[in-house]
Amino acid sequence: MAKQKAVIAPVFLRIKAFIIDIFLISMPLLYFTTYAILGSKENFQKNQIAILLVWLAYGIITSLFFSLKVQTPGYKSQEIYLIDIKTGKKIGFFRAFLRYLIFIFGSTFLFGILMCFFRKDRLNLHDILTNSTPAKKK
Repeated sequence: MAKQKAVIAPVFLRIKAFIIDIFLISMPLLYFTTYAILGSKENFQKNQIAILLVWLAYGIITSLFFSLKVQTPGYKSQEIYLIDIKTGKKIGFFRAFLRYLIFIFGSTFLFGILMCFFRKDRLNLHDILTNSTPAKKK
């Protein structure tokens, strides 16, 4: 059987996938935490621990998607998937979660998510440090 060829996914597709994931995964978490657990928007805004826990849950859920299915719902809609750069295989949960934490850190200072516009291979900081890349079938 011939090996499937893949290329690094275009930045625009990755951005669209991220936006879709934010709406499909984090919005239900935010809504549930705000109204079912805390009871009101005001309580949610005052409770920084709840906000932290929502985004940690988002990171865990996306890491589970990447480690088990290679795609989040957003990645699936854009027909891209996350693979190890060297082997072309799926990455494990802890590496996917580390990738999420590095994404948060890099996004805080913007350099991590803007790197792709200055690199020929279009990889971001979290891609480079975890040796992973969003790929698209050739």
